[in-house]
Amino acid sequence: MGILTLTVLVPIIGALLLLLLPNEGGRRDGLIRWLALGVSLATFGVTLLMWSRFDPSLAGFQMVEQHPWIPVFGINYAVGIDGISMLLLVLTGFLTPIALLSSWESTKKNVKAFSMFVLLLEAAMVGVFISLDLFLFYVFWDAMLIPMYFLIGIWGYEQRIYAAVKFMLYTMAGSVLMLVAILGLGYLHSVATGSYTFDIRQLYGMAIASHTQYWFFLAFALAFAIKVPLFPFHTWLPDAHVQAPTAGSIILAGVLLKMGTYGLMRFAFPLFPEAAAYFAPYIGLLAVIGIVYGALIAMVQPDMKKLVAYSSVSHLGVVVLGICAMNQQGLQGAVYQMLAHGVSTGGLFLIVGMLSDRRHTKLIAEYGGLRTVMPKLTAGFLLVTLASIGLPGMNGFVGEFLILVGAFKWDPRFVIAAATGVILSAVYMLWMIQRVFYGPVTNPKNASLPDLSPREWVALVPIVAMAVFMGLFPSVFLSPTEAAVRSLVERLQSVQSVTVEQTAPGHLR
Repeated sequence: MGILTLTVLVPIIGALLLLLLPNEGGRRDGLIRWLALGVSLATFGVTLLMWSRFDPSLAGFQMVEQHPWIPVFGINYAVGIDGISMLLLVLTGFLTPIALLSSWESTKKNVKAFSMFVLLLEAAMVGVFISLDLFLFYVFWDAMLIPMYFLIGIWGYEQRIYAAVKFMLYTMAGSVLMLVAILGLGYLHSVATGSYTFDIRQLYGMAIASHTQYWFFLAFALAFAIKVPLFPFHTWLPDAHVQAPTAGSIILAGVLLKMGTYGLMRFAFPLFPEAAAYFAPYIGLLAVIGIVYGALIAMVQPDMKKLVAYSSVSHLGVVVLGICAMNQQGLQGAVYQMLAHGVSTGGLFLIVGMLSDRRHTKLIAEYGGLRTVMPKLTAGFLLVTLASIGLPGMNGFVGEFLILVGAFKWDPRFVIAAATGVILSAVYMLWMIQRVFYGPVTNPKNASLPDLSPREWVALVPIVAMAVFMGLFPSVFLSPTEAAVRSLVERLQSVQSVTVEQTAPGHLR
C-alpha cells in the first residue's frame, strides 16, 4: 500500500472504529473525541512523512499508484501528487485536528456521528487532491458533499437546514455539468485512440478542437467557480458559514473552498489551455469584482462570522486573479495564498467560535472592551487578523504580493482593483477588532468572560505559529511548488504563443 492510499484510509478506518464504539454518553464522549483527534493527528503525521519523501526538483507526479478499477471504460484508481497538491494535503492534515478541538465542548449531541463525519470529510478531501483519474476525482468531489451537508444540517445553527440544502444544490448543479464534460473527454479519447481513459496525464496532451474546448472548459470552470466561490456564484457561502458549527466553518474555509481554485489549476486550465487563454480575462474580471464586492459587503456586516465569510469571497478572488495571470509569479502566489488563507481564515473562524461558545451570539454589537477581559484571546485574534490582511512578515503578505506582481505583468488594470480590495480588507478587519475588543466594556455579560482555556491554547497556538512561520520563511512552501508551476506555465504559454501566431495578420484567411 502506497503512502497516498494510506492518507485516505487512515481517517476512513478511524471513522469505522468510531462506529464500533458503544453509543455516546458521559465518559464515552471523551473516548470518542480522543480517538477522533488521535486519528486526525495520525493522518497529519502521514502527510508530513509524505512531504519528507517528496522531491521538489521534479515537475511531474510523484508517489504514483495505479490499479484497474473499471477497465472496460478505462477507469483506474490512479493517485499521485506534485508540489501543488502536496501542500494542500498537508494543509488538510493540519486543520482537521484543530477543527475537532474547536468543537470539543460545544458539540454535545451525537458526538460519535459528528466525529465520524469530520473524519470521512477529511478522507474525501484528501482523495480530491491526490486523484489523477477524472472519474475517481469526481467520486471524491461528490463524496465530500455528504459529510459537510450533515455537519451543517445537524450541528449548525437556527437556519441550518436551509444553508445545508443551498450548499448541496449549488455544488451539485456545477458538478453535473462537469461530469458531462468528463464523459465527453473520455469519449473523445476513445475516438482518437480507440480506448477510453480518464487519466489526466494522458488527457493533458490530447488535441481538442477549439469550440469543444470552450464548452468543456466552461463546464469545468463553472463547477470550480461555484466552489471557490467566484462572484456571482457566491451566495451559498455566507449562509453555509454562518449556520455551520465552528469545525465546519474551519474546514469549509480552510480546505473546501481551495478545491475550486485547485480544480482550475489542475484540470480546467491545463486540460483546455486554448479556452483558458480566451476566457482568462473574463474570469479575471469576475475575480476583481468579487475582490471589491466581497470587501464592501464585509464592511457592513453586523455578524462576525458573516464578515469573515465575505472576506473569503474577496481573498479567494485574489487567488483566482493569480491563476488567470498564467505566469510563474501569479500561479505560485495563488498556491501560496491558498495555504495562507486556509491558516488565517481557519484561525478567524476558530476564535469567533470561541466567542460564540461563551456568549451564544456572533453579533459585533454584543461585544466591546474584551481586551481588558480576555487579553490572551485578543492578542491571538489580532495576530491572525494581521496575517489575514497581509501584513509584511505574516503569511498573507507573500501570496498577495506574488499575485499582484504576476497580475501586473499580465494586465495592470486588474491590479488597481485588486489592490483596492486588499486595502479595504484592512479597513473592515481592523474596524471589527476595534468594536469587539477595544473601548469600555459596555455589556455586563462580557465583564466576566473567561480567557483562553488550555484546550483553546492548543488549538490556537499552531495557527498563530504557522502564520508567522510562513511569513518569515516563505521559501519552505514556495520551493516545492516551483517545478510543478513552471511546467504548468510552459504548457499554458506555449498554447498562448501559438494562438497569437495563428491570429497574426499574415495567418488570417
